[in-house]
Parts: sequence; structure tokens; C-alpha cells
Amino acid sequence: MDQHILLFGATKDIIGSSIYSINDSFKTVGELREHLYKQFPSLEKLNSLMIAVNMNYAEDLLELKAGDEIALIPPVSGG
Repeated sequence: MDQHILLFGATKDIIGSSIYSINDSFKTVGELREHLYKQFPSLEKLNSLMIAVNMNYAEDLLELKAGDEIALIPPVSGG
């Protein structure tokens, strides 16, 4: 299953694109997270990196399905 991951902020800078496409199939958000950390070790340094699935923050145990919209949400600060 092709998966396209939307990237923002620091994640976009680390990966070098606004969309990252992979052809592997990952059952859960956690499996996807581990793959991304292996491919891009700098992502692991982002302290509160969140993964959103279908516009909702996702826990690592959430199962992924074909057609899910996936996004990496980097730490955000402001005031």
C-alpha cells in the first residue's frame, strides 16, 4: 500500500520535502514511527513529534488503513 505523509516545519526540513511517499505497508502508527526514525534519525530528536491520522493526533497502537491521511506534526511553540 502506498502511503503519503504530509510534512511541516522541522520535519519538512529534515526529510527535504513537504510529502514523503513510501511503498511499505505498516499496520500501526508505531510501526510507521519506527520506520521513519530509522530512515531519518534526526526526527527522533524532536521531543514532542506527533503523528496525525485523518486530522486527529494518533497513538502508536492505532491501526493504519488504505487511504488514511497521515501527517507529521513537529513541536510547536508560541506565545
